[in-house]
Amino acid sequence: MTHSSDPPSNRTTERLRDPEEVFAADPGWLSALERTDLLAGPVAAALRELPQVELAHQARVVPIDPAFSDTDALNARYHLDPRATGNCVLVSGKRQGEERFAACVVRATDLADVNHVVKRRLDVRKASFLPVERATDLSGMAYGGITPVGLPGQWRLLIDAAVAARPSVLIGSGLRGSKLLVPGQLLAALPGAEVVEGLGVPTT
Repeated sequence: MTHSSDPPSNRTTERLRDPEEVFAADPGWLSALERTDLLAGPVAAALRELPQVELAHQARVVPIDPAFSDTDALNARYHLDPRATGNCVLVSGKRQGEERFAACVVRATDLADVNHVVKRRLDVRKASFLPVERATDLSGMAYGGITPVGLPGQWRLLIDAAVAARPSVLIGSGLRGSKLLVPGQLLAALPGAEVVEGLGVPTT
């Protein structure tokens, strides 16, 4: 039981909930492979083609209010533990006229270390976040729903080690009206995925 005399930080921590539990009863988790109508086309295709079939079958999807599709909005609405939710950000940089892309997946508690870790991985002089319009056009996904599952195969896919180690992580589905819940191992098993220590930098 939380008392008004408890420090604010303690009260906040006690209210945080795991997404797997929050959405278990209402509306309830569904098999992502069986409900591909709740996934963007590239996401559904990537799950079907994942060589680790047992991991693909662990992917679950849940409908949500599109108004809360952005990670921070969803976490605030349902008091979700941000360590259990993942952000996927798209980054690009140029090297000798060639544009290089990377998708970075970090916990919602963290920011992707674009200026150091990502820049070195891409081997570019400067790495920058993709503007919204380019991010949606190139990924084929809706803003607020961009996910590492189903991105173009030639892109670098960087998964923070803390995300890969989680038994489950809430990520986008490619659409604003649903979310995916997958094992961290599934993200690490995506074609070309690289598990990177220190990719995510804590915001506090």
